[in-house]
Amino acid sequence: MDQKKMKLGFIGTGNMAGAIMGGIIRNKIFAPAEIIGADISLDSRERVKKTYGIETTDDNKEAAKRSEVLVLSVKPQFYAETIAEIRDSIDKTQIVITIAPGKTLAWLEEQFGKEVRIIRTMPNTPALVGEGMTAACTNRYVTEGEKEYALKILSAFGKVEIVPEHLIDAVVAVSGSSPAYVFMFIEAMADAAVAEGMPRQQAYRFAAQAVLGSAKMVLETGKHPGELKDMVCSPAGTTIEAVRVLEERGFRSAVIESMRACADISRNL
Repeated sequence: MDQKKMKLGFIGTGNMAGAIMGGIIRNKIFAPAEIIGADISLDSRERVKKTYGIETTDDNKEAAKRSEVLVLSVKPQFYAETIAEIRDSIDKTQIVITIAPGKTLAWLEEQFGKEVRIIRTMPNTPALVGEGMTAACTNRYVTEGEKEYALKILSAFGKVEIVPEHLIDAVVAVSGSSPAYVFMFIEAMADAAVAEGMPRQQAYRFAAQAVLGSAKMVLETGKHPGELKDMVCSPAGTTIEAVRVLEERGFRSAVIESMRACADISRNL
């Protein structure tokens, strides 16, 4: 007897896969019974099975054959061998979603060696709390209807936008990797608050909420970030002095140069 066809499958059930599963289930895009996850790690399989109630397997080919939409959520260095393993299990009615930096649509098509509907994406880890930012681009085989269907899936764990493929490396720098920069910024602000006498956990809450609220102001007011900064900076006040020191220490340049380095690495993966 043929096994049940699943709406969504994953090869690799790590943190990003879990974030995507969680958002999809919370928003009732698919039920747990409609999702299958494949992983060679028993611990990883057991974790997602217990957390999300999905079906799991150690067989990548099984997940590939049984999924209408298949997410390749393994590390970039394992993409070639994973695709080689599953390509004969994929047909042209299925949609393959990738989340690996550096793996272009042309490279992916070459690895499959046949007509496959591919959507290349770059999500980020805030997907874990339903606030992800995902960029997506599609190959020529994906129809408009299929693209809209995939965007509905991807929007279950945050915001999603279609971008031209040549901007994916910029996306890696500005949203894919940037949570790490923001976490460092929050940690540094909290360290300074602790140095001023504030308890550590309270310092994290103040710093994190300040970042959250500031980001929300950018998104909801539509004002230029520089205009919002100017609103906080009173003449001869405390904020403008802090801004002066940040500028003196090369704050903007450090951010820009780090993002350029990030994008360069992404291009060459």
